[in-house]
Amino acid sequence: MTTPRNPTAEAAGERIEDVDVSAEMQGSFLEYAYSVIYSRALPDARDGLKPVQRRILYQMTEMGLRPDRGHVKSARVVGEVMGKLHPHGDASIYDAMVRLTQDFIQRVPLVDGHGNFGSLDDGPAAPRYTEARLDAAALAMTDGLDEDVVNFVPNYDNQLTQPEVLPAAFPNLLVNGASGIAVGMATNMAPHNLIEVIGAARHLLAHPEATLDDLMAFVPGPDLPTGGTISGLAGIRDAYATGRGQFKTRAKVSVEAISARKAGLVVTELPYLVGPEKVIEKIKDGVTSKKLSGISDVTDLTDRTHGLRLVIGIKTGFSPDAVLEQLYRFTPLEDSFNINNVALVGGGPRTLGLRELLQVYLDHRLSVVTRRSQYRLARKKERLHLVEGLLLAILDIDEVIQVIRASEDSETARTRLMDVFDLTEIQAEYILELRLRRLTRFSLIELEAERDKLHQEIAALEAILADPARVRGVVSDELDAVAERFGTPRRTLLTEARPSVATASARKNAPVLELADIPCRVYLSTTGRMLRVDLTAEPEDELGLALPAPGAPPRRRTKHDAIRSLVVTTSRTEVGAITSLGRLVRFSPIDLPSVPGNSIQLGAGVRVTDYIPLGNPKERVIGLVSLTTTEPFALGTRQGIVKRVSAGNYPNRPEFEVIALKPGDAVVGVAPAPDGTEFVFVTSDAQLLRFFASTVRPQGASAGGMAGINLSSGAEVLFFGAVDAASDVVVATISGASGALAGADSGRAKVSALDEFPAKGRATGGVRAHAFLKGEDQLLLAWAGPAPAHALGADGALRQLPEAVAKRDASGTPLEAVVASIGESL
Repeated sequence: MTTPRNPTAEAAGERIEDVDVSAEMQGSFLEYAYSVIYSRALPDARDGLKPVQRRILYQMTEMGLRPDRGHVKSARVVGEVMGKLHPHGDASIYDAMVRLTQDFIQRVPLVDGHGNFGSLDDGPAAPRYTEARLDAAALAMTDGLDEDVVNFVPNYDNQLTQPEVLPAAFPNLLVNGASGIAVGMATNMAPHNLIEVIGAARHLLAHPEATLDDLMAFVPGPDLPTGGTISGLAGIRDAYATGRGQFKTRAKVSVEAISARKAGLVVTELPYLVGPEKVIEKIKDGVTSKKLSGISDVTDLTDRTHGLRLVIGIKTGFSPDAVLEQLYRFTPLEDSFNINNVALVGGGPRTLGLRELLQVYLDHRLSVVTRRSQYRLARKKERLHLVEGLLLAILDIDEVIQVIRASEDSETARTRLMDVFDLTEIQAEYILELRLRRLTRFSLIELEAERDKLHQEIAALEAILADPARVRGVVSDELDAVAERFGTPRRTLLTEARPSVATASARKNAPVLELADIPCRVYLSTTGRMLRVDLTAEPEDELGLALPAPGAPPRRRTKHDAIRSLVVTTSRTEVGAITSLGRLVRFSPIDLPSVPGNSIQLGAGVRVTDYIPLGNPKERVIGLVSLTTTEPFALGTRQGIVKRVSAGNYPNRPEFEVIALKPGDAVVGVAPAPDGTEFVFVTSDAQLLRFFASTVRPQGASAGGMAGINLSSGAEVLFFGAVDAASDVVVATISGASGALAGADSGRAKVSALDEFPAKGRATGGVRAHAFLKGEDQLLLAWAGPAPAHALGADGALRQLPEAVAKRDASGTPLEAVVASIGESL
């Protein structure tokens, strides 16, 4: 397509050319594409910086914004860069500077920002509100610019110059990564660990024939600023070999107890470039669309003190591990990273593998060290030349002064000095400009020492330049020093674990989220802790504990392992907790801490008051009962009331009364009560009554029970329980004085066989169970159950009871320490 000629315009003196539109568009597009590729979007493989980043660091260096000086307004830096070096908008300059400050983007930040420089979820404050200066690592990037180590090119208006590339004392492109979109191509490079990258660079420097496997021994994979876990390493090797690959990153998640009844997933590290708000939004969308199940809530507890902490609550009955796998599939807790190592090499874009990236950097660094050595050598020789001339003048200083004084002007003096003392023009000029105070004896000594030092330094520099191996040695030593100064431990865990894939087939084979309803036993300890023991296929003893294997050491008693109550149930079946106020509170043991039967320790359980909320601070959980059994259970109260509660037909409420208590009364014992068992009451005045459970008629939940034992004036029931008289049952009692301070008197303990006590009828006074000595007037503790009795202190530590079985009315033996509770032994 061409433009028609316009004779009128030509006659008016205008110049009109016919241009082919397709050719013009093609040429303009190529110029634009080249400009974007070379001048804006792609980093240089030598220093790993885009032009705008390089200009920011250089201009901040020229402004003197060193780490040991104060911050300045970011707007000032942006203005200097835009006015002198970067002919583009201030927004793009500020965005580039912000990226250089963000430690969640850069593995080694190059700019030290002061103020709100944003996060992965929020943008930074305006440049007028933030301040910046160079970080210490940036000085390593710009060190040597004044020693002719790189070429300088004109700025956009040819009034100033700027470095074509920075000296770069470490492989910044690999360490900090890069991302950019050009015309027809893009780059996306992951950050790496500085120590690992420098180790690989030094190895390649010493062994130019090193293979990719050799280098990957130093650099096994990316090291992301935000940590996390990289799953699957095959894509990383592809990227290191060809420059293109993919890997998946996972968040660092742990399962923790948020409360006594609730578990949660705690996220402390997220995948690279993923913010917590994005994760929360995806979780909410997934729950709303029914893609995610088992999640109750999400709370962001991130702060500057503890760092990232995202708490994901798990609903009761759901497996945290299964929910986590679901989150990996459908949320950014697992994310992919596509590696595309495109960078400028020799002015053109290239896709580079790990070895090529290191080699390009090392070639650049070798050039920097060589040019720096050449520059320093030239400066040393120039200084030596002046020092030698000055030494000649000082040796005959009187004649030098005479020659100068006899000269009509400086030109004549310079010429005569050159003729008389055989000096060069530079040496003569230097002597003419010399101050008289330098012409002292001390100056002569200093000059001679400087001359000798210059000779040594020149010899060292010439030796380096004459031997390429020494140049490589200097580069290697400098890299080692940088790694020691700026290196940090690896943050990202590398694993060969197979990453999740959110596909249709994956959804079909998704893990079961809800925990299985398996047989278990729920224990309540005498110190008020609950624990669930899942039953296994291994042989078990009478308590449901897996028996130790032949030859294995026996189980050891630990703290909190005296049993107050035990219920056989399943993990999803509701259990009833009976409180001292006569209430039954329903709960499911699904969220209780669980251990295998062969390693039970009730001390690992949860406090029952944390798991089961009690409204009254004086209320305590007395025992546990099954809500599915066909057998009744029995209650005994402080005032001597006994009640057998009929099995089944319980009110369908979370909690309800199981006995109507009189004012001042409280439940002191709970036990299963089939017809073959016997009830045992022990009172504070040392009376014990045993009678058959069959003599007590089962009643409904609203009934108040019947008389169990007749109490004397001032006495109350200490213990109530149900026992199997056919088994080996003992009675443990501890006597003391009512006026003694709590914990001051350990008392006297006695253990007797239940057979020593004759059975009596219900509602009688029983028989004496302990003889009081002088100063004793009551029982402090009492318990009846299968031998042996297990006593604990208030801290859960084991207490020793008398081993010998005494007569029923004996007085017992003194205890060495105070006993807080007695229960059934494991």
